[in-house]
Amino acid sequence: MGVGAETATKERKVPKISVHNFAERKDEIAKEVVRAAEENGFFILENQESPSVAEIEEMFALSERYFSLPVTKKSETPFIKAENTGWETCSQVRPSTGLPDQKESLQLQYHRLGDRTWPQDPSIPEFAQTVAPFMEKTHALSMNILSIFALALGFPEDFFVKAHDVSRTDAQSTLRLLHYHDITGNQFPSSYWRAGPHTDYDCLTMLFQKTGEDGLEICPGREAHTSFGTGDHWTPVKARTGEVVCNIGDMLMAWSDDRFKSLYHRVRCPGVGERQTSRYSIAYFNQANKDVEIRGPLGKYPVLTAHKYILDAIKRNYGEFEKVGALTAT
Repeated sequence: MGVGAETATKERKVPKISVHNFAERKDEIAKEVVRAAEENGFFILENQESPSVAEIEEMFALSERYFSLPVTKKSETPFIKAENTGWETCSQVRPSTGLPDQKESLQLQYHRLGDRTWPQDPSIPEFAQTVAPFMEKTHALSMNILSIFALALGFPEDFFVKAHDVSRTDAQSTLRLLHYHDITGNQFPSSYWRAGPHTDYDCLTMLFQKTGEDGLEICPGREAHTSFGTGDHWTPVKARTGEVVCNIGDMLMAWSDDRFKSLYHRVRCPGVGERQTSRYSIAYFNQANKDVEIRGPLGKYPVLTAHKYILDAIKRNYGEFEKVGALTAT
């Protein structure tokens, strides 16, 4: 698939699933979630009790404050490639384009709370006190959805909860604050992306967007987690504050023996005449702890630890780009 080329968009419906009263409606919700994972790969959660719209808005406000800091301040939390933590800017090279994404991001892991991988700038003293509870609430919502997938695959209901223990030092789940740079008045070639086409390597991604800050597009057509996509039609996913855009990652696609689909997605670069000011989003990547073994119920693929799976995914997708050291893990 020529995912790096400018291609036409094609409207496809991304399912919206209300998770209001989750405990009482779990069976009903489970049917919708499993169907979406099998047929769509992407789905949108709405009406969740937590994190609330107010909490999401608070996180976006905090994110904007952080990214407005001088580069010298942000670089005090340097990116550590081996652990996928810290701040980076315009350094994530996509194999689909061979070019770096036009964004900056901050990667945070819950078990590292308070250490040097978390910003310590005195101008935002409440940073950790705001982010940590948000991570806890997003993780809890993620585990509700992953418990559905556990049962669907014939595993115990708490199977993925145990596999994603963020209190352990080998935890890999990561919160990423994202800022796509203001490009007002600029026209760029078709090879220029805010985020080039890619899949995620995790089990489940939870993405928060802000109303009016569009750009996310998805591309169906992937039958195996080891393959690349086969289509060239892209579907825009409108941004709406409060909704949670979910997508299956390669790790869960492998864990489900390719039953649940991990799709290519990208963030399009807006042209002149469109909204070209800064775009902010927040992504939570649920990645199993390093020593957890990924073994599908049908045994379609060799057993790998989650750590080895991530390393193999990087090698498979990035090849020569891995050598230059300009990569992040998801």
